[in-house]
Amino acid sequence: MSSFFHSVRLDEDKCKGCTTCIKRCPTGAIRVRQGKAHILSERCTDCGECIRVCQHHAKYAERDDLSRLSEFKYNIAVPAPTLYGQFSNIEDTDYILTALKHCGFDDVFEVAGGAERVSELTREFMASDKAVRPVISSACPAVCRLIRVAFPKLIPNVIPLNSPMEETGRLAREKARKTTGLADEDIGVFFITPCPAKITAIKQPICLEKSYISGAIAIKDIYPMLLKQIKALQEENPENLKSAGLIGISWATSGGESAALLRDSYLAADGIENVIKVLDEIDNEKLKGIDFVELNACTGGCVGGSLTAENPFVAKARLQQLRRGMPVSRSHIDKSENVDGMYWQRPLTGIDVLRLSEDITQAMSMMNHMEEIRAKLPGLDCGTCGAPSCAALAEDIVRGYAKETDCIFRLRDQLDAPLFKDIFPAPFRKPE
Repeated sequence: MSSFFHSVRLDEDKCKGCTTCIKRCPTGAIRVRQGKAHILSERCTDCGECIRVCQHHAKYAERDDLSRLSEFKYNIAVPAPTLYGQFSNIEDTDYILTALKHCGFDDVFEVAGGAERVSELTREFMASDKAVRPVISSACPAVCRLIRVAFPKLIPNVIPLNSPMEETGRLAREKARKTTGLADEDIGVFFITPCPAKITAIKQPICLEKSYISGAIAIKDIYPMLLKQIKALQEENPENLKSAGLIGISWATSGGESAALLRDSYLAADGIENVIKVLDEIDNEKLKGIDFVELNACTGGCVGGSLTAENPFVAKARLQQLRRGMPVSRSHIDKSENVDGMYWQRPLTGIDVLRLSEDITQAMSMMNHMEEIRAKLPGLDCGTCGAPSCAALAEDIVRGYAKETDCIFRLRDQLDAPLFKDIFPAPFRKPE
């Protein structure tokens, strides 16, 4: 089994074992054992939902800060288009881009510009005979990991293009090498990220030998500094740094990527639970008449990422206003350009993390045992056992991670047995 890197981490000192996270984790990747949550690495997609719902702030994303800029001779900020929706009363994105330079960066490259190039190549790919319909977007790394683990049959449907983040990083490095003469190791490219899944994609890229991005700084971390710099810029004219138009900015919200294809036969779903439902429909060949499927793990799209500073619905409204008067697109692929660098360097591969045993006979025996245990459980999926469902508890028991009496109802049944009746008082037993 391949090892997974995860940016989503647990602070055990803050964890109260409240089980909120296990009920909200869409892939059943969390258990509460001995009063503390535990994240199952092989099932986690780094969607960040546990970060969002944890009232005790016990879940967090491991990310970089501005101190890392000192590691490089030349630093470039590549902000996600989501960043623009975090600020009120901004009519020109150049104020935000210039403010980033005032935070210590030498240059700024818009991810929205990379998104426009990816949209252009996607339209070309969709018109080719390489497309397996419905074509599934590869932009959201949490979705790609989910497909890899839970829906490997759909891998051929995933478009083999780098994400806008990686495409922007590639272009930014290319430009920096030419203008500065520096080697790659002296150039720092930092993504201003709305979510932890992007951090994971940088640290452990699936379809690239190495990410073009050096690190990731959370939007909510750099937001206070940017706010201060933007206010200072109000009396000045910002630099002309824009490289994206309406299409690129629209990628921040659900449906933006699909709309850029200029065709109607698409489906856009957001929120990891809805994404799972759509993938299940495709997997079971129930989805007909759809050419393209855009899936975002975060509710509302990237504006709903757990590392943003603003309410996603407010951010979306701001982006809608910001797009008014913008050109459709500012970044394009030159006709003479070699676009091979925009495609994956290696294929997406499935990983069987759900296999009970390498031995098929033993695996079948364990599966039968799991079903027997599941039949004894109440089927309430209450979560008090520390597992998200009775089926998950049954699997944990078979794997040796839990026992039947972790279920309070099974414990009650055992306490009601004749052997225990004289030992435990009536309040511990079910009524006669």
